[in-house]
Amino acid sequence: MNAYTGDGDEPVDDGGPRRGGLTTGEVARRLGVAPTTVRTWDRRYGLGPDAHVDGRHRRWTAADLARLERMCALTATGLPPAEAARLARSEERPTAAGPRNTDAARRVPTGRRSRAGSGLQLGDVRQECRGIARAALRLDAAALDELLLAAIAEHGLVAAWTEVIVPTLQAVGRKWETSGEKYVEVEHFLSWHVSGALRRAAPPAVDDRPGSTTVLACVPGENHTLPLEVLSAALMERGVPVRMFGGALPVESLVAAVRRTGPAAVGLWSQSRTTASRPLAQHVAAMEWGVRGARRRPVVLTLGPGWAGQAVAGLARPSGLAEAVAALEPSVYP
Repeated sequence: MNAYTGDGDEPVDDGGPRRGGLTTGEVARRLGVAPTTVRTWDRRYGLGPDAHVDGRHRRWTAADLARLERMCALTATGLPPAEAARLARSEERPTAAGPRNTDAARRVPTGRRSRAGSGLQLGDVRQECRGIARAALRLDAAALDELLLAAIAEHGLVAAWTEVIVPTLQAVGRKWETSGEKYVEVEHFLSWHVSGALRRAAPPAVDDRPGSTTVLACVPGENHTLPLEVLSAALMERGVPVRMFGGALPVESLVAAVRRTGPAAVGLWSQSRTTASRPLAQHVAAMEWGVRGARRRPVVLTLGPGWAGQAVAGLARPSGLAEAVAALEPSVYP
Protein backbone atom coordinates (compact mmCIF):
# COMPACT_ATOMS: atom_id res chain seq x y z
CA MET A 1 0.00 0.00 0.00
CA ASN A 2 1.19 3.52 -0.80
CA ALA A 3 2.25 4.94 2.57
CA TYR A 4 1.09 8.46 1.65
CA THR A 5 -2.16 8.13 -0.19
CA GLY A 6 -3.46 4.99 1.48
CA ASP A 7 -5.36 4.19 -1.73
CA GLY A 8 -3.58 0.91 -2.49
CA ASP A 9 -1.82 2.21 -5.62
CA GLU A 10 1.94 1.89 -6.02
CA PRO A 11 3.89 5.14 -6.57
CA VAL A 12 5.56 5.83 -9.89
CA ASP A 13 9.35 6.20 -9.94
CA ASP A 14 9.90 7.77 -13.35
CA GLY A 15 9.46 11.41 -14.25
CA GLY A 16 6.16 11.27 -16.15
CA PRO A 17 2.86 9.46 -15.90
CA ARG A 18 3.02 5.80 -16.87
CA ARG A 19 0.94 4.36 -19.66
CA GLY A 20 -2.72 4.76 -18.74
CA GLY A 21 -2.05 7.75 -16.51
CA LEU A 22 -1.68 8.39 -12.80
CA THR A 23 -4.23 7.79 -10.08
CA THR A 24 -5.44 10.65 -7.90
CA GLY A 25 -3.25 9.41 -5.06
CA GLU A 26 -0.14 9.37 -7.22
CA VAL A 27 -0.88 12.87 -8.50
CA ALA A 28 -1.29 14.12 -4.93
CA ARG A 29 2.07 12.64 -3.96
CA ARG A 30 3.83 14.37 -6.85
CA LEU A 31 2.23 17.72 -6.09
CA GLY A 32 2.73 17.58 -2.34
CA VAL A 33 -0.96 17.96 -1.52
CA ALA A 34 -3.58 15.71 0.04
CA PRO A 35 -5.69 13.57 -2.33
CA THR A 36 -8.77 15.39 -1.04
CA THR A 37 -7.25 18.65 -2.30
CA VAL A 38 -6.90 17.23 -5.82
CA ARG A 39 -10.52 16.04 -5.72
CA THR A 40 -11.67 19.42 -4.43
CA TRP A 41 -9.87 21.23 -7.25
CA ASP A 42 -11.56 18.87 -9.69
CA ARG A 43 -15.04 19.30 -8.22
CA ARG A 44 -14.89 23.02 -7.41
CA TYR A 45 -12.73 24.45 -10.19
CA GLY A 46 -13.00 21.95 -13.04
CA LEU A 47 -9.35 20.84 -12.92
CA GLY A 48 -10.09 17.17 -13.35
CA PRO A 49 -8.74 14.80 -16.02
CA ASP A 50 -9.56 15.69 -19.61
CA ALA A 51 -10.39 12.06 -20.39
CA HIS A 52 -11.71 9.12 -18.42
CA VAL A 53 -10.27 5.59 -18.45
CA ASP A 54 -12.38 2.54 -17.80
CA GLY A 55 -11.91 1.16 -14.31
CA ARG A 56 -12.38 2.14 -10.69
CA HIS A 57 -9.71 4.87 -10.55
CA ARG A 58 -9.64 8.10 -12.54
CA ARG A 59 -6.42 8.55 -14.50
CA TRP A 60 -4.46 11.75 -15.00
CA THR A 61 -2.33 12.39 -18.09
CA ALA A 62 0.84 14.48 -18.41
CA ALA A 63 -1.28 17.45 -19.57
CA ASP A 64 -3.60 17.07 -16.57
CA LEU A 65 -0.60 16.95 -14.24
CA ALA A 66 0.97 20.04 -15.84
CA ARG A 67 -2.27 21.97 -15.28
CA LEU A 68 -2.32 21.00 -11.60
CA GLU A 69 1.37 21.89 -11.24
CA ARG A 70 0.53 25.33 -12.64
CA MET A 71 -2.26 25.57 -10.06
CA CYS A 72 0.27 24.82 -7.31
CA ALA A 73 2.72 27.37 -8.71
CA LEU A 74 0.10 30.11 -8.86
CA THR A 75 -1.32 29.50 -5.38
CA ALA A 76 2.24 29.52 -4.00
CA THR A 77 2.57 33.15 -5.21
CA GLY A 78 -0.50 34.22 -3.22
CA LEU A 79 -3.24 34.06 -5.85
CA PRO A 80 -6.67 33.00 -4.55
CA PRO A 81 -7.48 29.40 -5.59
CA ALA A 82 -10.38 30.40 -7.86
CA GLU A 83 -8.22 32.87 -9.82
CA ALA A 84 -5.31 30.42 -9.94
CA ALA A 85 -7.62 27.72 -11.30
CA ARG A 86 -8.95 30.04 -14.00
CA LEU A 87 -5.41 30.87 -15.10
CA ALA A 88 -4.34 27.23 -14.92
CA ARG A 89 -7.22 26.20 -17.20
CA SER A 90 -6.70 29.02 -19.67
CA GLU A 91 -2.88 29.24 -19.40
CA GLU A 92 -3.26 33.02 -19.12
CA ARG A 93 -0.73 35.12 -17.31
CA PRO A 94 -1.69 36.98 -14.12
CA THR A 95 -2.94 40.55 -14.60
CA ALA A 96 -1.22 43.61 -13.25
CA ALA A 97 -3.59 43.46 -10.29
CA GLY A 98 -2.24 40.04 -9.39
CA PRO A 99 0.72 39.25 -7.16
CA ARG A 100 3.88 41.32 -7.59
CA ASN A 101 6.06 38.27 -8.15
CA THR A 102 4.59 37.56 -11.58
CA ASP A 103 7.74 35.85 -12.89
CA ALA A 104 7.31 33.05 -10.40
CA ALA A 105 3.63 32.78 -11.28
CA ARG A 106 4.39 32.46 -15.01
CA ARG A 107 6.72 29.51 -14.59
CA VAL A 108 4.92 26.23 -15.13
CA PRO A 109 6.75 23.16 -13.79
CA THR A 110 6.31 20.20 -16.12
CA GLY A 111 7.71 16.70 -16.34
CA ARG A 112 11.06 16.36 -14.51
CA ARG A 113 11.88 20.06 -14.16
CA SER A 114 13.65 20.72 -10.89
CA ARG A 115 11.51 23.56 -9.55
CA ALA A 116 9.00 23.31 -6.75
CA GLY A 117 6.26 25.69 -7.81
CA SER A 118 7.95 28.99 -6.85
CA GLY A 119 11.46 28.90 -8.27
CA LEU A 120 13.03 26.50 -5.77
CA GLN A 121 16.12 24.96 -7.36
CA LEU A 122 16.15 21.30 -6.35
CA GLY A 123 18.33 19.70 -9.01
CA ASP A 124 18.39 15.95 -9.58
CA VAL A 125 16.60 14.73 -6.45
CA ARG A 126 13.98 12.20 -5.44
CA GLN A 127 10.41 13.01 -6.43
CA GLU A 128 9.44 13.31 -2.75
CA CYS A 129 11.61 16.43 -2.44
CA ARG A 130 9.41 18.31 -4.87
CA GLY A 131 6.23 17.43 -3.03
CA ILE A 132 7.71 18.37 0.35
CA ALA A 133 9.06 21.65 -1.02
CA ARG A 134 5.68 22.59 -2.52
CA ALA A 135 3.88 21.79 0.73
CA ALA A 136 6.42 23.90 2.66
CA LEU A 137 6.04 26.85 0.30
CA ARG A 138 2.26 26.72 0.73
CA LEU A 139 2.69 26.41 4.54
CA ASP A 140 0.47 23.34 4.28
CA ALA A 141 1.00 21.63 7.64
CA ALA A 142 -1.18 18.56 7.07
CA ALA A 143 0.32 17.69 3.69
CA LEU A 144 3.86 18.35 4.92
CA ASP A 145 3.45 15.99 7.88
CA GLU A 146 2.03 13.25 5.66
CA LEU A 147 4.82 13.55 3.11
CA LEU A 148 7.63 13.60 5.67
CA LEU A 149 6.30 10.57 7.54
CA ALA A 150 5.74 8.73 4.25
CA ALA A 151 9.35 9.38 3.17
CA ILE A 152 10.69 8.13 6.52
CA ALA A 153 8.46 5.04 6.42
CA GLU A 154 9.48 4.21 2.83
CA HIS A 155 13.22 4.89 2.96
CA GLY A 156 14.12 4.65 6.66
CA LEU A 157 15.42 7.50 8.81
CA VAL A 158 18.96 7.67 7.45
CA ALA A 159 18.07 7.54 3.74
CA ALA A 160 15.05 9.84 4.17
CA TRP A 161 17.23 12.43 5.90
CA THR A 162 20.13 12.19 3.45
CA GLU A 163 18.24 11.85 0.17
CA VAL A 164 14.94 13.66 0.80
CA ILE A 165 14.96 16.03 3.77
CA VAL A 166 18.46 17.55 3.49
CA PRO A 167 18.18 18.43 -0.25
CA THR A 168 14.83 20.11 0.44
CA LEU A 169 16.15 22.06 3.44
CA GLN A 170 19.15 23.17 1.39
CA ALA A 171 16.93 24.33 -1.48
CA VAL A 172 14.76 26.37 0.89
CA GLY A 173 17.88 27.85 2.49
CA ARG A 174 19.26 28.86 -0.90
CA LYS A 175 15.90 30.42 -1.76
CA TRP A 176 15.80 32.83 1.17
CA GLU A 177 19.53 33.61 0.92
CA THR A 178 19.06 34.78 -2.68
CA SER A 179 15.70 36.52 -2.35
CA GLY A 180 16.38 39.34 0.09
CA GLU A 181 15.55 37.39 3.26
CA LYS A 182 12.18 36.28 1.92
CA TYR A 183 10.95 32.75 2.66
CA VAL A 184 12.58 32.66 6.11
CA GLU A 185 9.19 31.59 7.44
CA VAL A 186 9.24 28.64 5.03
CA GLU A 187 12.57 27.41 6.38
CA HIS A 188 11.38 27.70 9.98
CA PHE A 189 8.10 26.00 9.11
CA LEU A 190 9.82 23.13 7.32
CA SER A 191 12.40 22.65 10.08
CA TRP A 192 9.70 22.54 12.74
CA HIS A 193 7.74 19.88 10.89
CA VAL A 194 10.87 17.83 10.17
CA SER A 195 11.61 17.87 13.89
CA GLY A 196 8.07 16.73 14.65
CA ALA A 197 8.21 13.96 12.06
CA LEU A 198 11.49 12.67 13.50
CA ARG A 199 9.96 12.49 16.96
CA ARG A 200 6.88 10.66 15.72
CA ALA A 201 8.91 8.23 13.62
CA ALA A 202 11.42 7.38 16.34
CA PRO A 203 10.71 4.37 18.58
CA PRO A 204 10.23 4.84 22.33
CA ALA A 205 13.31 5.71 24.36
CA VAL A 206 15.53 2.71 25.09
CA ASP A 207 16.19 1.76 28.71
CA ASP A 208 19.65 2.61 29.98
CA ARG A 209 22.28 -0.10 30.13
CA PRO A 210 25.33 0.68 32.30
CA GLY A 211 28.11 2.14 30.18
CA SER A 212 26.12 2.06 26.95
CA THR A 213 24.44 5.48 26.78
CA THR A 214 25.24 8.03 24.06
CA VAL A 215 25.10 11.73 25.02
CA LEU A 216 24.25 14.17 22.20
CA ALA A 217 24.51 17.93 22.64
CA CYS A 218 25.21 21.11 20.73
CA VAL A 219 28.30 22.97 21.92
CA PRO A 220 27.79 26.29 23.76
CA GLY A 221 26.47 28.98 21.44
CA GLU A 222 25.14 26.47 18.89
CA ASN A 223 21.37 26.17 18.39
CA HIS A 224 21.11 24.08 15.20
CA THR A 225 19.66 20.91 16.73
CA LEU A 226 17.99 19.24 13.73
CA PRO A 227 20.99 17.09 12.66
CA LEU A 228 21.35 15.85 16.25
CA GLU A 229 17.64 15.07 16.39
CA VAL A 230 17.87 12.78 13.37
CA LEU A 231 21.01 11.13 14.76
CA SER A 232 19.19 10.55 18.06
CA ALA A 233 16.22 9.01 16.23
CA ALA A 234 18.47 6.80 14.08
CA LEU A 235 20.34 5.50 17.14
CA MET A 236 17.10 4.83 19.01
CA GLU A 237 15.88 2.94 15.94
CA ARG A 238 18.92 0.67 16.42
CA GLY A 239 18.30 0.13 20.14
CA VAL A 240 21.02 2.50 21.36
CA PRO A 241 20.18 4.39 24.60
CA VAL A 242 20.43 8.14 23.92
CA ARG A 243 20.40 11.22 26.11
CA MET A 244 19.66 14.23 23.93
CA PHE A 245 20.42 17.66 25.43
CA GLY A 246 19.68 19.86 22.43
CA GLY A 247 20.98 23.32 21.70
CA ALA A 248 23.66 25.49 23.30
CA LEU A 249 24.37 23.34 26.35
CA PRO A 250 26.62 25.33 28.77
CA VAL A 251 30.02 23.84 29.50
CA GLU A 252 29.22 23.19 33.15
CA SER A 253 25.97 21.44 32.23
CA LEU A 254 27.67 19.30 29.58
CA VAL A 255 30.33 18.19 32.06
CA ALA A 256 27.65 17.43 34.68
CA ALA A 257 25.62 15.41 32.16
CA VAL A 258 28.65 13.32 31.19
CA ARG A 259 29.56 12.65 34.82
CA ARG A 260 25.99 11.71 35.75
CA THR A 261 25.39 9.34 32.81
CA GLY A 262 28.87 7.81 32.38
CA PRO A 263 28.26 7.47 28.64
CA ALA A 264 29.99 5.16 26.19
CA ALA A 265 30.03 8.00 23.65
CA VAL A 266 29.48 11.74 23.39
CA GLY A 267 28.53 13.54 20.18
CA LEU A 268 29.24 17.29 20.08
CA TRP A 269 27.51 19.20 17.26
CA SER A 270 28.84 22.47 15.82
CA GLN A 271 27.29 24.13 12.77
CA SER A 272 29.72 27.05 12.64
CA ARG A 273 33.47 27.32 13.16
CA THR A 274 32.79 30.13 15.62
CA THR A 275 31.17 27.65 18.03
CA ALA A 276 33.52 24.67 17.63
CA SER A 277 35.83 24.42 20.64
CA ARG A 278 38.84 22.11 20.49
CA PRO A 279 39.61 22.57 24.23
CA LEU A 280 36.05 21.58 25.15
CA ALA A 281 36.19 18.40 23.05
CA GLN A 282 39.58 17.51 24.55
CA HIS A 283 38.28 18.10 28.07
CA VAL A 284 35.25 15.82 27.57
CA ALA A 285 37.45 13.13 26.00
CA ALA A 286 39.74 13.21 29.04
CA MET A 287 36.94 12.81 31.59
CA GLU A 288 37.00 9.55 33.61
CA TRP A 289 34.62 7.74 35.91
CA GLY A 290 34.27 4.39 37.59
CA VAL A 291 36.22 2.54 40.25
CA ARG A 292 39.96 3.01 40.53
CA GLY A 293 41.81 0.61 38.26
CA ALA A 294 38.84 0.28 35.92
CA ARG A 295 38.10 3.86 34.98
CA ARG A 296 36.46 4.60 31.64
CA ARG A 297 36.48 7.46 29.20
CA PRO A 298 33.87 8.28 26.55
CA VAL A 299 34.37 8.01 22.81
CA VAL A 300 33.95 11.61 21.64
CA LEU A 301 32.73 12.47 18.14
CA THR A 302 33.01 15.99 16.72
CA LEU A 303 29.93 16.37 14.53
CA GLY A 304 28.97 19.02 12.01
CA PRO A 305 30.64 21.44 9.56
CA GLY A 306 31.86 23.70 12.36
CA TRP A 307 34.66 21.23 13.11
CA ALA A 308 36.13 21.54 9.61
CA GLY A 309 39.65 22.83 10.13
CA GLN A 310 39.25 22.24 13.87
CA ALA A 311 40.31 18.59 13.94
CA VAL A 312 41.01 17.22 17.40
CA ALA A 313 43.74 14.58 17.56
CA GLY A 314 42.36 11.17 18.45
CA LEU A 315 38.70 12.13 18.02
CA ALA A 316 36.51 10.89 15.18
CA ARG A 317 34.81 13.37 12.85
CA PRO A 318 32.18 11.50 10.78
CA SER A 319 31.34 13.12 7.46
CA GLY A 320 27.61 12.38 7.53
CA LEU A 321 24.69 10.77 9.33
CA ALA A 322 25.37 7.20 8.19
CA GLU A 323 29.02 7.52 9.20
CA ALA A 324 28.06 8.88 12.63
CA VAL A 325 25.66 6.00 13.25
CA ALA A 326 28.31 3.50 12.15
CA ALA A 327 30.88 5.10 14.48
CA LEU A 328 28.57 5.15 17.50
CA GLU A 329 27.13 1.63 17.31
CA PRO A 330 30.48 -0.14 17.94
CA SER A 331 31.11 2.11 20.95
CA VAL A 332 27.90 0.79 22.51
CA TYR A 333 28.14 -2.76 21.18
CA PRO A 334 31.93 -3.41 21.07
